[in-house]
Amino acid sequence: MQLPVNIAISGGLPQSGVPAFRLIDDELRQVKELIDEQLAGVPAKRGPSSSSVGRLFRRINIHGGKMLRPGLVLLSYRVVRDASCEKKTQYDIRNTQYEAIRVAAIVEIIHNATLLHDDVIDEGQKRRGGPTINSLCGNESAVLLGDFLLSRVFKMCADLQPQVTKIIASAAGRTCEGELRQITQRRNWQLDESEYIDIITEKSAALFSGACLLGGLLACGSEVQVRSLSDFGLNTGIAFQITDDLLDVIGDEGETGKTLGSDVDKNKLTLATIHLLRTVDESGKDAVINVVCDKGAPAEMLRRYGSLEYAHIRAQEFVSKAIGSLAGLRESEAKNALIETARLVLRSEDYFAE
Repeated sequence: MQLPVNIAISGGLPQSGVPAFRLIDDELRQVKELIDEQLAGVPAKRGPSSSSVGRLFRRINIHGGKMLRPGLVLLSYRVVRDASCEKKTQYDIRNTQYEAIRVAAIVEIIHNATLLHDDVIDEGQKRRGGPTINSLCGNESAVLLGDFLLSRVFKMCADLQPQVTKIIASAAGRTCEGELRQITQRRNWQLDESEYIDIITEKSAALFSGACLLGGLLACGSEVQVRSLSDFGLNTGIAFQITDDLLDVIGDEGETGKTLGSDVDKNKLTLATIHLLRTVDESGKDAVINVVCDKGAPAEMLRRYGSLEYAHIRAQEFVSKAIGSLAGLRESEAKNALIETARLVLRSEDYFAE
């Protein structure tokens, strides 16, 4: 199924591969360098016996993704900074920009830690076009590597403003809570759409929202500006997860670069499956549940009942809400880039496969 969306893209792709991020290409390069600095040589300091550990660290493909969440931090920062730059000295801009780059790196490291843990939970074999850490080195190594990444986050947060650290901690905690809620709702065939939205809001959208909130906050945005950016991130994150769940059913592993079908294998309900279960008549519901339990609802069935299209329409609605939340912000290249990013979320297979 080709998800329809018409977007004109101009210019070459930046380092991240996301067209909307060409405006922040230099800042994203600095984010990558900071992440490398945080991870480089840590095991080597422990002596020769840690050489095998060093090999594990070199397997972490932390730059293989599209840097979506750090990109949102930096674009949100630019939206506010560009709206009030006449009030700031170059010294102020340099200092706050450095903080934004540091926070963007922290957000990306947290995201990568969750991916390492997710691949263990879902028994994923492929991520970002290559084998997962758990498939290469075992679950124990993958979990501990994820824990290590989080330990670097703790260290990096020590130098941040307390308010910023609290927001990062809250977003990370909500992400874990969402994952736990999703696990407890496996095979709950009565799960409704509002509960599903609540789960993915915690699991995915909270980190998107936190990224945008932090960017606006670090640029000393007003309460209205910061809230607008936070709402933008939240609705974009919800749309992203709905689309990502769709790709688990209809995506191509060669294009997404990751193992698909994990939702089916683990009996996780997605919006398309929830729609299917509420659309079939009562007499056929048990038969559908048996099919879903056995091998997941096939794409053909989801298409026949309009469930794939329904999920895509809902994702479009959340993207529209995200863009609408920016209406009160001053027009700028950074604001246009945020809007472009939200629209591209509907084409996650092409741009944002994690």
